Parts: sequence; structure tokens; C-alpha cells
Amino acid sequence: MKVQLHMAPPSSTSVLVTGATGYVGGRLVPCLLREGYSVSCFVRDADRLRAQPWGDKVDVIEGDALQADTVPPAMQGIDAVYYLIHSLGAGEESFAERDRQAAKNVRTAAEDANVSRLIYLGGMRPKGARQSKHLQSRIETGDVLRDGSIPVTEFRAAQIVGSGSLSFELVRYLTERVPLMICPRWVQTPTQPIAVRNVLQYLIAALERPDSAGEIVEIGGSDVLTYAEMFQIYAAVRGLRRRVVNVPFLTPRLSSHWVGLVTPVPNSIARPLIEGLDNEVVVDDPQKARRLFPDVEPIAFEAAVRLALRRVESDELPTVWNSAVSSAPQPSDQTTLDMTEGLYREVRSVTVDASPHATFDALCRLGGDTGWLYGDALWRLRGWIDQLVGGVGFRQGRRHHAHLRVGDAVDFWRVEALNEDRLLRLRAEMQLPGRAWLQFDVTAADDDSSRTQINQTVFFEPKGLLGTLYWNLVRPLHGLLFAGQLRALQSWIEERDLEADRPDPSEPPIAEMQQ
Repeated sequence: MKVQLHMAPPSSTSVLVTGATGYVGGRLVPCLLREGYSVSCFVRDADRLRAQPWGDKVDVIEGDALQADTVPPAMQGIDAVYYLIHSLGAGEESFAERDRQAAKNVRTAAEDANVSRLIYLGGMRPKGARQSKHLQSRIETGDVLRDGSIPVTEFRAAQIVGSGSLSFELVRYLTERVPLMICPRWVQTPTQPIAVRNVLQYLIAALERPDSAGEIVEIGGSDVLTYAEMFQIYAAVRGLRRRVVNVPFLTPRLSSHWVGLVTPVPNSIARPLIEGLDNEVVVDDPQKARRLFPDVEPIAFEAAVRLALRRVESDELPTVWNSAVSSAPQPSDQTTLDMTEGLYREVRSVTVDASPHATFDALCRLGGDTGWLYGDALWRLRGWIDQLVGGVGFRQGRRHHAHLRVGDAVDFWRVEALNEDRLLRLRAEMQLPGRAWLQFDVTAADDDSSRTQINQTVFFEPKGLLGTLYWNLVRPLHGLLFAGQLRALQSWIEERDLEADRPDPSEPPIAEMQQ
């Protein structure tokens, strides 16, 4: 997305973006590059960043904001730092403390490196007697960043509306899937959502406005709405008829289970998020943002929805809410799978009449709307059980129907390794007494690469006796499910390859096309 602010920043300005694998960070970096800034990114998993189209245009420093000794190398030669880190996905009990510690480590390293500016995107200060822990944590993070010598520009925003954003997906899935919406009282709470393009405009403009240093700026769109009104506006844009019925006895815990049933948001994230929706979040002083950033024109919620839907329909989402490492419920450090002690393996192979490229392309389309080709009902049952025990379930879907990047969510898997035309490894994010992976290795089966061998490997690393018992219980089911999937893969890939080779009768012969 092009952000035009009518300014020419000095080419010597060096900017560090923390949280660059997240929803906002992954969209901010290409905007900064287009504006002419020299950009560095501080991330926990460099492979996720290098998978981005712009990954080779930035300096990548790998580290963890929670590990203080890994932060200073990222600050060398940096003029301004964007702080876009949050730990909501770490769990209800630990995210606030993790947020404070990460902010302190980044602030200290920035001070030691004589960084000039810190720019932070946080949340609105909650209003009312019931205070959301999530929103309080966002405010505390800003306080920690300001508790130092570097001037901080803190933007406070309510719900961010854009293709793939958590707030947009919440509205989209609830409205699309539930004709009669039985809603708790938070759907009547006033809020001021803001389009992601406006958020990016504010973030970039802060670099060129020295008078914004040291300021706290609340930002929002042009509309103040309740969630009930947002549901109705979305329904009108999509041509849907929806009715909202308020039920006062739905607590945040019950609401989070309800949201988890019909949206991709797991309960562990839904509960603190919904507690925040119970607080009024409206800009108190809209004139401040207009005075400091006159070039930014906030757009209406309906316009933001139409822009987001246009991007969703194009099937090209640069980032989604669960792109960030913090959205994964388990540690996502790169895992070495060459051990033999304590690691169970199931290896199956099949040879297909298709090239390695065509085979790998098909493998990268698994999940989402394509499904898993065999036993889809069993996959969905496993996802439903996972949701009941507080896991991510089967509703994460895919960022793109055909393309994968390291870090992408695929239903209840996460892409851990991807080597084009050779290897795809998915790590399970479902609740398990251990850790599990599904890996596909692709190799040419003959010299002319017209046939390909697929090795499908299921790995399981049990945790204690329960993990061992679990593995022995599910092994017979694996024999049915994964063997069936491999046979279905063979047929599907060969059929796709034949379709690709078959001439399109609607196209003229080559001789005519050359005329």
C-alpha cells in the first residue's frame, strides 16, 4: 500500500522496526522503504522476515526483546526505533509482565546507543470501572518506554481495521457466519476504529514531525461506533441481513468461548481482547492529531471495510493478525529434527507423475479451502476437540490460497521450514502432550525430472508418560489418515498436472497468436 505524505526524508535516516513480523510491522516496513528510509528489523525468527517480498532490502538482526543481551546489536547506527512488540499471545497470566520487560530492555539498549526517537503504537486508556488487563498493559508499556531519556511519540489506537487484522476478522467472521447474533453487552460499547492505512500514515509522519516527540496522541477513524453498528455496516456492505440480540449474562469467559467457536481467534487471545471491548475507547482530543499531523485524513469505518474486503478478495494479504511470533501458542525456535532418542517418526513415500515444481506447488496449497484431501471430517473433529481444551482449533485458515511463507498459519499448523521445490515442514499448534511436525520432502525420481518422489514424515516428541500413551493411542488413526492423504495427494497432483498440460480450447493456435 502506498502511503503519500508529501515529504522527502533524508536518505541518511536509519530506522529500526521491532515486531516486523507482526501485522502492523510487516506493513510498515515496505512503506518506510518506499519513502526512502534505511530500514533494519529486529525479529526473533529471521527466516520469517526473509520470506517477505522486501526481506532482502532490509538489515535483519535476530534476537529476543525479552533477552536483554540480544537487543544492543540491533541499535547500532539507528536514529529512530519503532516499538511494535506485544505479548498477548503468550497467555492471559504472563503477557503484561513480558510486555514490561521487553519495553525496558529495548529502552535501555536504545539509550546506550544514543537513539534519537522512539515511536510506539499502543492502545487507548480504558474508561469505566472494569479495566481491561490487555489495554492496561499497552498503557504500561508506553510508561516504561517514557521512563528514560529518549523522547517517545506514543500513538494510542482502538481497533485497527484492515485486511487480516484481528478486529476486522472478528467482525467479518461473526457477521458472515451468524445470521442471528446473540451478543453480550460489549457490543454496545462506543469505540473509534481506525483504518490500518491511517495508522501507517501516522507512524511514518511522526518521523518528519519533531514537534510530535514526547507526545501522546490518540488516533481514530472518522466514526464513533458500537460493535453492533459495525456488524450492521459490514452486513450492509456485503449485502447480508443480520439481527443483533443482546444477552446481558454472557461474561468475557463465556464470550471468548463463543467467539472461539465461530472465528479463528483462540480462547487464550479472545478473552483478554474481549475484556478490552467492554471498555469505551474513543479519542478525547481529536484536534491534537489534526494539529500535529495535518496531512493525515482519517477515513470512515465503511470505507475501511470496503478497502479490507477488496484486499481479501484479491487473495493477497501482506500480513495477518497471527503472522507474529507472539501469536503462536508454543515457542517457535527453529527445531532440529535429526535426533533419534525420544522422537517418534512415521515415514511414508509415494511417486507421482509430475515435476518437483508442480508437486511442491500442490503441497503448498494444502489446508484452508483446499482441505487436506483425505479424512477432512477427522481433521475438523480434531480441531473442534482442540478448541474445547483451549487450543487454536481448525479456524486459523491461510493467508493466501496458494503461496506460503515461513511463519504462516495453516489451519492448526505453522510453517516452520520451507525450501522451494524441496521441503515443507509444518509444526502443530494444537494442544498436545508433546510437540509434533508434518514434513514433506520432494525429490526428482528420474533424470528428466518428470516424476517426483514425496516423502511424508510425521514427527512426535512426547512429553512424559502422557505423551507416550497419546502417541500409541493415535498411531492406528495415523496409519489410516496419513496414508490416505498420501494416496489422495498422488491422484490430485497428477490430475492437476494433466490439466496444466491440456490445451485451452478457448485460446487460438500459436500461429494465430503470433500474428
